[in-house]
Amino acid sequence: MSAGDLSHSDSLGPAEAVICFVGASVLAGVGDPKALGWVGRVVARSIQPDLRLTAYNLGVRGQTSADVLRRWRVETEPRWRVGAARKLVLQAGAADLDAGISLARSRLNLATVLDDAIADGIAPFVVGLTPVLDDIRTERLQVLADAQAEVCERRGVPYVDCLRPLRGHEQWEPDLGTSDGVHPRQAGYGLIAWLVLHNGWTQWLSA
Repeated sequence: MSAGDLSHSDSLGPAEAVICFVGASVLAGVGDPKALGWVGRVVARSIQPDLRLTAYNLGVRGQTSADVLRRWRVETEPRWRVGAARKLVLQAGAADLDAGISLARSRLNLATVLDDAIADGIAPFVVGLTPVLDDIRTERLQVLADAQAEVCERRGVPYVDCLRPLRGHEQWEPDLGTSDGVHPRQAGYGLIAWLVLHNGWTQWLSA
């Protein structure tokens, strides 16, 4: 079975897929008063009559790319179902800036996860970092986001740029302003979900 093939439990039943979302606080939906985050919104829009979908949000606040590298396989392994397509969504790296992880190491951490997933027949999808109210930090996040995009491009892995579309957005920045300046609230998570859904998600899910 190829990395993206959807599988059928029987010849007449719907296709089945399992998506594991692995990352840090924005993936976990920190700050959303609806407790959905962008992941819950995307999954809700992904329900199809011909697809049995199981989704797990494995976001952990404060996690670096190194943390994700260490835990992704252990946490996803018991969640895969025999005969179901395995899908892995990643969003992490902002905490690398505070942990002193170099840009080269951040790139390597992401590349290693993607290479290992692809080698195991798991289809990866990467959601980029999001801007914050601190312009200096956002500039540093931009450098890291560009590196992540390049890692994905080299491997043909779908990547969603969130930083450029959201930076200066008329809804994003006010939403951060009512939160902690880092994590959005309801409107902001809706914007991330829109970007994901309109940048290759459906094609990736059904491939």
